[in-house]
Amino acid sequence: MRIVLPLQGFAVTGAAVLLLSSLALGAEIEVAQAKTDISLRLEVETAIGKGLTWLATQQKPEGFWSMQENPAISALVLTAFQGDQSGYYKRKFEPVANKGFDYILKCVKPDGGIYVKDMINYNTSISMMALLVANRPEFEPTIRKARNYIIGLQDTLGDNPLDGGVGYGGTYKHSDITDTSFALEALYYSRRLNNDLAGGEVKDLNWKAAVRFISRTQNLPEYNDQKWASDDPDNVGGFVYFPGNSKAGEVKLPNGKVALASSGSVSYAGLMSYLYAQMGKNDPRVKAVYDYLVRHYTLEENPGMGKQGLFYYYHTMAKALNIYGVENLPLKDGKSVNWRRELAKKLLDEQKGDGFWVNDNGRFLEKDPNLVTAYAVITLEIISHGL
Repeated sequence: MRIVLPLQGFAVTGAAVLLLSSLALGAEIEVAQAKTDISLRLEVETAIGKGLTWLATQQKPEGFWSMQENPAISALVLTAFQGDQSGYYKRKFEPVANKGFDYILKCVKPDGGIYVKDMINYNTSISMMALLVANRPEFEPTIRKARNYIIGLQDTLGDNPLDGGVGYGGTYKHSDITDTSFALEALYYSRRLNNDLAGGEVKDLNWKAAVRFISRTQNLPEYNDQKWASDDPDNVGGFVYFPGNSKAGEVKLPNGKVALASSGSVSYAGLMSYLYAQMGKNDPRVKAVYDYLVRHYTLEENPGMGKQGLFYYYHTMAKALNIYGVENLPLKDGKSVNWRRELAKKLLDEQKGDGFWVNDNGRFLEKDPNLVTAYAVITLEIISHGL
């Protein structure tokens, strides 16, 4: 099945969140209809409300959350506020959100980037998504310029394995699958705006090169032309951080060879990236990463990474499986698991009494409760659409 997520004008419902991902933009995705669990749904709505209420208390006087030099964190918080399906908290905290968007707009550079000093793709792409889900026509010129800016960050390196990808940008030179997924997400959902830019130059990504880069981060020798790609049963189909580099390290195989280990969160980022590139479920590369993720399904850790980046893993899992269009994952013991329900229960267990979430492991900034609570709330908002 070819996945098509058509944009119907610029309008995006207030509950779209990144929920842009399947519902708000009319996704033609086959999703099994799960039996409604009213009790769990009410608990999820309560947890979302508590999370948003806590986040509202954490805004700095200047309008940002956590770090002024990192607008992506504030953008994730703003995305969470826009995803409130009940509308109650969105209305209640509208002044908070307005102040937050004012801060984001102050970070806009003349060239279209949305950042303060570094990690320019990361900050621009995530900020662009927050502006998109806000559904405000006055943000459209900013989104157009940001779109062109992100496209200009794509690596054009010829025979280099990093060609076609997008990295953090700024002083961080190499492309990676995580930042590429951020860029592709923002470009995909803003593609209607790839038209007349008030007389300016209109650009588009080199999607063929992007797909080649994505393939070069996957442990799948049939489609990855890099010698390090492994087809060992445990890692095949999964992704590494960037070609030749895995945050999960190396594994020694029974035959004595050494392979780069695949890991969970980047594999979900890889799955999303393929889908944003409009590759269908029957493509062997898509099948392979989905099979890897099903084989390694767990909510106890980020596979290959332990507790590192755990809430980003949950966040990316929910987004990827939502747009992939699956409700129940077939496990190796012959049983199946409804990922929405299980992930919802896990996040309910992890929420602190004041309404926030935090990871005891500080890798990837996850000791920051502002960032982690934004991840958790957006994840629950995505989950709630299928409960």
